[in-house]
Amino acid sequence: MKKVAIVQSNYIPWKGYFDMIAAVDEFILYDDMQYTRRDWRNRNQIKTAQGVQWLTVPVLVKGKYFQKIRDTELDGTEWQDIHWKALMINYKRAPYYTEVAKLLEPLYCGQIYTHLSALNRTFLQSICTYIGINTTISASSDYTLIEGKTERLADLCAKAGGTEYISGPAARDYVDEQVFVDYNIKLTWFDYAGYVEYPQLWGDFVHGVSIVDLLFNCGPNAAASMRYVHR
Repeated sequence: MKKVAIVQSNYIPWKGYFDMIAAVDEFILYDDMQYTRRDWRNRNQIKTAQGVQWLTVPVLVKGKYFQKIRDTELDGTEWQDIHWKALMINYKRAPYYTEVAKLLEPLYCGQIYTHLSALNRTFLQSICTYIGINTTISASSDYTLIEGKTERLADLCAKAGGTEYISGPAARDYVDEQVFVDYNIKLTWFDYAGYVEYPQLWGDFVHGVSIVDLLFNCGPNAAASMRYVHR
């Protein structure tokens, strides 16, 4: 049995995204999809004393957003310093700030990125290593894709050797389950419910913020607030 998930890359996504990575054997970044504005591809949220704050990576968008995620270029490098300073200011009081800063600061201050997909993948892989996730992360561009919304997903899963496809619950609105039956691939809907709260700065608990919030507050104990990560 090989479990596969196919998901568009996100910028420093929330813990549920990493839990899905941990739940499968291969996680395919679906960056052959069209880039979408005001989505999770290039932004995420952190907690601050003033409430939830967006961190947005500026990108160059051509035409009416018909470009693929993997072709989307970044607009300058100033955002790296801005984002890192925001993390320093808002998490310097967190219990594991020093330890997690050693992980994240080089990603913000020691590298130059030109494309969104490469940026997202670099952060995903580094954070996975820190948490203890050993899942293979690949890209849809590594495979030959066919036409058809559900057909492409099922065929991509099959080409990766997958026997079970793990999908986010939002995809129920457009996935044709019969296609996976035809491919003899088990379709499983991922469940994001039931996460426990962890010690968090700045007021009422918020589940949906970036995983960096969990890392700064819990450090090596982050896996205890997740369901599929085993260290």
